[in-house]
Amino acid sequence: MHFHGHSPIHRAPAHLKLVALVCFMLVVVATPRTWWPAFVVEALALFVVIGLSRVPPGYLAPRMVIEVPFAVFALLMPFISAGPRTEILGIAVSEPGLHAGLTLLVKGSIGILASLTLAATTEPQDVLRGLERLRMPDLIVQIMGFMIRYLDVVTGELSRMLVAMRSRGCDPRSPRHWPTLARAMGALFIRSYERGERVHLAMLSRGYTGTLPR
Repeated sequence: MHFHGHSPIHRAPAHLKLVALVCFMLVVVATPRTWWPAFVVEALALFVVIGLSRVPPGYLAPRMVIEVPFAVFALLMPFISAGPRTEILGIAVSEPGLHAGLTLLVKGSIGILASLTLAATTEPQDVLRGLERLRMPDLIVQIMGFMIRYLDVVTGELSRMLVAMRSRGCDPRSPRHWPTLARAMGALFIRSYERGERVHLAMLSRGYTGTLPR
């Protein structure tokens, strides 16, 4: 989801951006839930970085949908938590659950938006090189690199499988056809696993010894 640009945030070294993101998230997570002014300052700092990056808010907003499961859980916490009750709009909710849910929602929103900003301003290959400079184990970096490289291949194969299913009268969105969709996902997993084995054998035949050429 990289957004092409030439802002100072885009030009910053990837390893520095990774360190900054980790440090920023540690500060956000460590912020007590009653320090609301601190959350405001952290959010404003993040908005300043987004402004400097010149990434349009409309580009980041749709990708915040990844937060929906956390938001649903945060909204449920006031109703399922124990403790003293308070009324909001005539509904009795747990006061500790209300504070915990709001804190989870705020911290999660800040963290996801910060991660999306990093992804929008840093090429995937630059992220991998940044992890190498930070002494991330080489095997993990290689796995991440292959995951990025073959993600389009797997998603393309999934799209073709869905087209084939629809052409045969199967609607993947219908609960009646979910067993067929589950079998298709199993077949996709097997194909991806076999492709990985073939790629590994091809690498070994070309002299792969555990490290990739720079």
